[in-house]
Amino acid sequence: MTSMNDTSFSYPSQIQQDRLKAISPSALNMLLSQQAVTLIDVREPAEHAGERIPGSILMPLSKFEPDQVPFDAQKPLVLYCQTGNRSSQAAQKLFAAGADEVTHLEGGLSAWVRAGYPTQKNKNAPISLMRQVQIVAGSLVLIGTVLGAFVSPWFLLLSGFVGSGLVFAGITNTCALAMLLAKLPYNQRV
Repeated sequence: MTSMNDTSFSYPSQIQQDRLKAISPSALNMLLSQQAVTLIDVREPAEHAGERIPGSILMPLSKFEPDQVPFDAQKPLVLYCQTGNRSSQAAQKLFAAGADEVTHLEGGLSAWVRAGYPTQKNKNAPISLMRQVQIVAGSLVLIGTVLGAFVSPWFLLLSGFVGSGLVFAGITNTCALAMLLAKLPYNQRV
């Protein structure tokens, strides 16, 4: 069960990480079938609009405010994202606001889908942020390479910059380009 204290505490990240509980897709499915859980999706609106676990409430990490989380003393609170990284970040915000225990879906939506559980899909939703990143990054690399070959070798720096950004995103599991694209108006529709 997740609860909020009246007092805010600041714990070292490792202690907070140890307090973060993980729930398997099968256990979450059982709780959802009994309507015994509050499920929060911390992905961005475009991701939520494209595919989501039925019954989830959208509270994007980019706008996540712990005091806005709908706590119910009768139901455990479970956070989820695509893979578990952003739900861990949202959990850290809840811990900083005084939550005693936070649970997130182990493996995120990806694990839920792999387990064969149902999702709601919207064919009219914008394409996924990952595909948008791939299109933009690939286009920039291609443009930098073509301009570097035919106009000036200095344009190859563009390709190198994009490549470095992708390596950084892979190492840190944080993509600045995805965060920028998520703020575009067409990605804010739910």
